[in-house]
Amino acid sequence: MFFPVFTLGLALSLGLIVAIGAQNAFVLRQGLRREHVGSVVLFCAMADAVLITAGVMGMAKALGESPALARALALAGAAFLAFYGLQALHRARQAQQLQAAEGGMGLSRWAAIAQAAAFTLLNPHVYLDTVLLVGSIGAQQPVQLRWWFVMGAGTASMLWFGLLGFGARWLAPWFARPRAWQVLDGLIGLTMWVLAALLVRHGINAS
Repeated sequence: MFFPVFTLGLALSLGLIVAIGAQNAFVLRQGLRREHVGSVVLFCAMADAVLITAGVMGMAKALGESPALARALALAGAAFLAFYGLQALHRARQAQQLQAAEGGMGLSRWAAIAQAAAFTLLNPHVYLDTVLLVGSIGAQQPVQLRWWFVMGAGTASMLWFGLLGFGARWLAPWFARPRAWQVLDGLIGLTMWVLAALLVRHGINAS
């Protein structure tokens, strides 16, 4: 019974986190340099988990007090995911690549964590993704299954950042290929549309 909810959290979080951006480029850079990789990966994954948990728990209280708000957020979330999926499919038609230079001065462990914190917490988009969107969708799951949703979303972050950091030397040539990102964005776009359809159904059934 928990598996669909766990998978929902996993798929949603992966779809939102896998993108070309400063945070991913920094984790890839640290992986290429083999410099404090574990600390950086752990910080990024834990930061996501804390924000998602805060979102789910906080949104659960708000949604419990207002069923109308739950329906509205379900439909708004569906619209956002549909738009996000359209953006991903648009990116799939363009050539993009993720690169991280290996040069430059080495960082101390705390300096690396500080940079990871800046790339993670100073990005307003991360709060929209984790606290508002993922939090509101997680809060609409059955009470006894919400932690499975959080675990699924947290697992996605750990898997992705772990793959980027510890698999950097193997993955860097792959990430530098625009075609690889086109395929990935195509899959993300389709996944987001499926999740949007599920949210629409949830919003309609809750009416």
